[in-house]
Amino acid sequence: MRRFFQRKEKQTTEAKSRKMKVRTVGTRKKTVTLLWILLIGSLAFGIYKNFTAIDQHTVHEREIIETKIMDTNAIESFTKNFVKDYYTWQNEKDSIEQRAEKISHYLTEELQALNTDTVRVDIPTSSSVSGIDIWSVSPKNDSTYAVVYSVDQKITEDKNSERVRSTYRIILHQDNIGNLVIKQNPTLWSIPNKSDYEPQQPESNGTVDSDTVQEVTEFLETFFTFYPTATEQELDYYVKNNALPPIGKDYLFSGLVNPVFQTIENQIKVWVTVKYIDEATKATQYSQYIITLEKDTNWMIVE
Repeated sequence: MRRFFQRKEKQTTEAKSRKMKVRTVGTRKKTVTLLWILLIGSLAFGIYKNFTAIDQHTVHEREIIETKIMDTNAIESFTKNFVKDYYTWQNEKDSIEQRAEKISHYLTEELQALNTDTVRVDIPTSSSVSGIDIWSVSPKNDSTYAVVYSVDQKITEDKNSERVRSTYRIILHQDNIGNLVIKQNPTLWSIPNKSDYEPQQPESNGTVDSDTVQEVTEFLETFFTFYPTATEQELDYYVKNNALPPIGKDYLFSGLVNPVFQTIENQIKVWVTVKYIDEATKATQYSQYIITLEKDTNWMIVE
């Protein structure tokens, strides 16, 4: 009996040892739960972005500049008439009163009051306008314009007189039907001065050989000798594409001054000053040309 229990105990131990130990992971473990949350969250975020995404594209902006042509004829005429009336008077009461009446047709009521004593009844001078120059008409906005002008006056006092030139700017308003009124009094201004710009002078660059230079020079001397009096039909032998117009003047050719030659794309480009004597005035006249020549059977001015 004792052996039987020992043998049975041994068999039970061996049976237990044959069983494989397996570690199982339950679906309710924290790690698995976290992974599921991440998966579901990623899927939900992807669906959300798909429905809410903004279709972005590059927008190319193009600036369109429209050129507006401004007709300044009315403004210039209005200004000139005003200047003539404003700067003209005699040292007499009637003349001064007439001036005040005339300028009232150009000025706002406020400016009429301001200009009441610009020319006093006891003024010792008389003034006449001998010249008016309009230098610029500049839009300030859609209905307001600035005009810069110069006026030449002859000022007389007793038996003495002198010439005076002054420059002013006024501001005008133009209404929807084109009527004008001056809303800012003549204000001292300045005119454009001489610019210090100096153009770059062309130079012969050695691309034209000496024989061609001589040939072209002779052609130009011949052409410019008869050019002033040449008819349109005569010019057809020397000029293409109306590069030079007929002028019909009595000028005497006196020579070419410092011609410059360059070869450009199988053509000869020439910068030249032509010296003429004006038969009517006897004065010397220098005409400057930039011309292009090409040769087929003979030389022709093509541009």
